[in-house]
Amino acid sequence: MRPSSLISLIAAAFVLAAAVAGCAVRERIAPAESAKTFPRELVAKGAELAHLGNCMGCHTAKDGRPYAGGAPLKTPFGTVYGTNITPDAETGIGRWPLQAFARALREGLDIEGRHLFPAFPYDHFTHLTDADIEALYAFVMTREPVSQENRRNTVPIPRAFIGLWKARYFKRIDLQADPSKGPEWNRGAYLVEGLGHCGACHTPRNALGAEKKDEAYSGAEIEGWHAPALNARSPAPIPWTVDTLRAYLRNGIADQHALTAGPMAEVVDDLSQVSEEAVHAIATYIASLDTRSTDERGRLTQAAMERARASVAMTGNAIYDGACADCHNRGRGQLGGALELPLATALAIPTPRNLAYIIRDGIVPAGGARGAWMPSFAGALTDEQLANLLDYLRSLAGQSAWPDTAAQVRKLSKEGQ
Repeated sequence: MRPSSLISLIAAAFVLAAAVAGCAVRERIAPAESAKTFPRELVAKGAELAHLGNCMGCHTAKDGRPYAGGAPLKTPFGTVYGTNITPDAETGIGRWPLQAFARALREGLDIEGRHLFPAFPYDHFTHLTDADIEALYAFVMTREPVSQENRRNTVPIPRAFIGLWKARYFKRIDLQADPSKGPEWNRGAYLVEGLGHCGACHTPRNALGAEKKDEAYSGAEIEGWHAPALNARSPAPIPWTVDTLRAYLRNGIADQHALTAGPMAEVVDDLSQVSEEAVHAIATYIASLDTRSTDERGRLTQAAMERARASVAMTGNAIYDGACADCHNRGRGQLGGALELPLATALAIPTPRNLAYIIRDGIVPAGGARGAWMPSFAGALTDEQLANLLDYLRSLAGQSAWPDTAAQVRKLSKEGQ
């Protein structure tokens, strides 16, 4: 055998060994006693962190008990269900010591050493500090224990193979502060890149489900919705600022921007319960992702406002005139008025799905709370009328037509049956 062939064979053997090691179950962590007590201030800190990470959204089923699991996350590979993270000793994580909890967040391994599907965003949670993990642990372990078995995932991929995925795409690193930026920006970077895991929705993924880091925050599809780009590719007709982002993230509404809808409404509901300082830090960091110049942003704003003023003067599509114009042509400056639609981001993204969902289902504040709302037009418009309305609204925003709007509306209609 030639030396070069021998070297190749040895290299292949090492690669195979590494692959096998990656797939293997890791060390099991011994369970702890289920009864635990924590300082009140540590639990309170953990409660805010849980809201920042939208933990309840993924670990609470609709009409289910808090943190008892069962919430579905549909992926291209099947459905992954949020697990029971209450301190129930048998079906939850009540026997998990802090070491096991931290390993799950940072390495994507459960107490038995089995790989967790990356639908659990440990590729972001891995950035968390020891202090924040300890606070989250204190909060979770003081929730009401719920005896509820985890639902079986429908992903036809053995967990062992997740080790190979991790070897290729997962890196355990600590975020480093940028000394050229201020403390608020760095705090926002830590929250957005870590606990907030914003990139999990707003960054496109490759065929194996890994985020395309070179296209971070360029927009992506998530559970049938389009999560718009947050960087310089942002489709918002009027570019976001720190102040409008802070208002939107805090209240679900911001001047010259549309109401929160879809999966983002759940995030805003969580952020409404955290400190103003944390929300402002997040807004500061996200606003910095849009690197367009001040002049370009100003030109975009002026063009959007001109389209909005022109649309009010138009004798528009009959469906729009009958269903939308009364509120949206008045603008938010008048009683009962709503956002001028040419300013809505949903008209500028590459799919009509978000806008179709909003028109069909309306926007209602969570839990019956007071707030801005929009009525549902489900049953009031046929599929053909909805498609015509979508195309008309798209034209108001000065955008080229969406491809085959009618087919997409019919697909959404079948999904809703």
